[in-house]
Amino acid sequence: MTNIKSICVYCGSSNLVSDEHLAKAHQLGRMAAENDIEVVYGGGRVGSMGRVADGALAHNGTVTGIIPEYLDKLEVAHKDVNELIVVDSMHTRKMAMFERSDAFCILPGGLGTLDEFFEIATWKQLGMHDKPLIVVNLENFWTPLLNLINHQISAGYLRQNPDDIYSVVNNIEEVFTQLKSMPESNIETDLKQL
Repeated sequence: MTNIKSICVYCGSSNLVSDEHLAKAHQLGRMAAENDIEVVYGGGRVGSMGRVADGALAHNGTVTGIIPEYLDKLEVAHKDVNELIVVDSMHTRKMAMFERSDAFCILPGGLGTLDEFFEIATWKQLGMHDKPLIVVNLENFWTPLLNLINHQISAGYLRQNPDDIYSVVNNIEEVFTQLKSMPESNIETDLKQL
């Protein structure tokens, strides 16, 4: 992994999800640490968010959490991460996560995860960045979303091949296989345009 030093993980903050998804989030954190890749995430200690952070920390990984002030208590900020950044808004959070990350990984999650995925995918579609974006379709969780995007293509609303925007993998190991094969970034991002 020549140029990937940090990965932003978008995922849920609910504990009311499958044990398998929580275990896979932990595995992602562990494998990031084993590959010497910093985890950048939403800063919570609950749900998949917490499991990603715990997985990395348990294997001497580096974890940066970024959380808005008003979610600090709701999502119960993870105080054991290497760096916890409390920001003023969701917009600031997303920009800070973008700035600190060389790649993005989408695990199962709720509306916030969808929001983060669509924003980072739209920025890539518009040519504002070319950082890797990987959707982890655990147990076909994201298949309805992927079908919707294919529907948008067939209806003429999306002309770009989704393969040029994001990759889809079915397990955590494939995330790191994909990252190893990604080309160097060619776009110097002007953050003012985002």
